[in-house]
Amino acid sequence: MAKANINIDLNAWFADAQDQFRGLNPNEPGQWPILPKIAAGVATGAVVLVLGWFLLLSTQADELQGERDREPQLKQEYQGKLLQAVNLVELRKQRVQVQEYVTQLEKQLPGKAEMDALLSDINQAGLGRGLDFELFKPGQVVVKDYYAELPIAIKVSGRYHDMGAFAADIANLSRIVTLHDLNINTVQTGSGAKGGSSSGPLVMEATARTYRYLDQGELDQQKADKAKKKGGQP
Repeated sequence: MAKANINIDLNAWFADAQDQFRGLNPNEPGQWPILPKIAAGVATGAVVLVLGWFLLLSTQADELQGERDREPQLKQEYQGKLLQAVNLVELRKQRVQVQEYVTQLEKQLPGKAEMDALLSDINQAGLGRGLDFELFKPGQVVVKDYYAELPIAIKVSGRYHDMGAFAADIANLSRIVTLHDLNINTVQTGSGAKGGSSSGPLVMEATARTYRYLDQGELDQQKADKAKKKGGQP
């Protein structure tokens, strides 16, 4: 008899629950009975959880794919760094050698105060070989990243072998001086002669370029100009 009463109560409860879901007005959920409200809340929460879960998985999947795409590059970088680590001792030795070489080159670059003496050495090298200077004109200084370049227009006359010895003397100066755009012609000795006599004196025109290191003020100004230029870029 008790079992029959329980079945009757459950049937009545299910019937009542079904009645609560009938005739619901979707525009007024606040007026719904308790069971539809609970069911709607649970369904909404489930949808939010499912959507959030899938969105999270999607983001994680994109990140995972991105890391997989980076894997070959990272392996290559690792191999390169491993090779450097293996050769670290040798690389340090090479670095010291390069620094010593750069220091030697810097010693061959005069400063501003030494430029006049260097120009005098170039002039004396020509005079010492018996050459006559028809032109010796320093040009405009060209400032580079780490040094300044001074071109000098030269025009000398004399014998061929003396010109060769003069060029050798220039190459053997303690400071770096290079000769560019050499042009050697014979001196015209007569109005009707185009090339003149091959046994007479020659004229050599060239551009000598000497270099000096930048002083601290020039380096600071160069850094300021670069910073200003970089700051002005859109």
